[in-house]
Amino acid sequence: MSQTTTLAGATGTSAPPDDRVSRRRWWILSIVGIAQLMVVLDATIVNIALPSAQQDLGFTDANRQWIVTAYALAFASLLLLGGRIADLFGRKPAFLIGVAGFAGASVLGGASTSFGMLVTARALQGVFGALLAPAALSLLNTTFTDAKERAKAFSVYGAIAGAGGAVGLLLGGVLTDTLDWRWTLYVNVVFAIVAFAGGWVLLSNKRDAAGSKLDLPGTLLVSSGLFAVVYGFSNAETHDWSSPQTWGFLVAGAVLLTAFTWWQTRAKHPLLPMRVLLDRDRAASFITVLITGAGMFGVFLFLTYYLQLNLGFSPTKTGVAFLPMMAALMIMAQISTTVLVPRIGPKIVIPAGFALAAIGMVWLTGIGLDSSFATDVLPQLLVIGAGLGTVMPPAMALATSGIAAEDAGVASATVNTMQQVGGSIGTALLSTLAASAATSFMAGRNPADKLTQAQATIESYTTAFWWSAAFFAAGAVLTFLLYRRGVVRQDPDAAPVVHM
Repeated sequence: MSQTTTLAGATGTSAPPDDRVSRRRWWILSIVGIAQLMVVLDATIVNIALPSAQQDLGFTDANRQWIVTAYALAFASLLLLGGRIADLFGRKPAFLIGVAGFAGASVLGGASTSFGMLVTARALQGVFGALLAPAALSLLNTTFTDAKERAKAFSVYGAIAGAGGAVGLLLGGVLTDTLDWRWTLYVNVVFAIVAFAGGWVLLSNKRDAAGSKLDLPGTLLVSSGLFAVVYGFSNAETHDWSSPQTWGFLVAGAVLLTAFTWWQTRAKHPLLPMRVLLDRDRAASFITVLITGAGMFGVFLFLTYYLQLNLGFSPTKTGVAFLPMMAALMIMAQISTTVLVPRIGPKIVIPAGFALAAIGMVWLTGIGLDSSFATDVLPQLLVIGAGLGTVMPPAMALATSGIAAEDAGVASATVNTMQQVGGSIGTALLSTLAASAATSFMAGRNPADKLTQAQATIESYTTAFWWSAAFFAAGAVLTFLLYRRGVVRQDPDAAPVVHM
């Protein structure tokens, strides 16, 4: 007989809200979704425009990675600080400052006249994104307290988080083809105006952790530790793993994060209270988000290369090619979060989603030089999208379920941190493994032969897909072992927390 999981401290089911409050909640979801989409798609929208920006500003191939890395470094290293600021000083000002700052940094990037100016703008986007993203997720967590409404809200939010990368590819392709690479940055102003106006009108400020103080030693330890980890993995793309630039920073990051964990058990006002991490289902959800971030990279990056370089797709057509995957992801996000997890529980649903995504990735390894998108890519994308839609949205909901109001911001920041660090790990590992596979394939063959070169690229893509499948398979095993049996129920005796 399965046991039923009850999360201590979970928000209870409040009385049915009146129509006015219900309408306000869903409008809040809309502005939070727009803000989250702006942050998520910015991780990929600029990638499509990089060749055009490089030609316009004249920077080298070696420097090109910094357009992506500058954003990732600032975003990942400051997320926990941003989440705690939202708890201490209020989610509304954190949200509004984050939106306005992100828009300003985007304008600076779009107006760039040099490589240094563009890198600075991307780093500033990461800084304000680290303030915005946890504020947005914690707003969602404290606004939707009714179990059914919360499931619907997180299915939408999770779908945006999962499909945002594909939206970025599509929008980046359209803007680059029809206008100019600079519009991949300017477009954020449109999202920001809507999100800022809606946030100003709909949100009210609530300082749930106003009695606490900012943990400065903890902030320094975790920010520098996350910076070192992401920087080390970023260097793995351009340096050998044996380089001190790679392993040195990874070791330093591990030491700093270990010291941070030790300090959190002793600090009077910890930046990341251990109670946030020690719940079994929440810890399993954090691991789920980490693995998903690592594995999704294999889908977006290497499949983008394959579609453009091997099948001859334009940037816009490449973005359109990902739309069916997005549709499958969004449909399964609704089903998994509102139907499957409430009835069956995460111990079965999330591992099954990981297994489905792994099957899709293995199937995708069958691509070749003469493959067709309709038969050799599209069905696989639908399976992968369905699998990821079954995993990501419920994991995000469970990662913040039952969290105390004063910890909502930092818990939300931890979700975003896991996704960002997972993406960095996936970027480094899959890029290195893919490059090694191509080199091994070319060994003993004529390097001048065009067909051999093309086949080597296919070998690199399929290697990345196999490893992504391995990530997802590992996720299926780990989540099956970690999640509790039964459905997750909210504590009916806990007082509802509604902040608007």
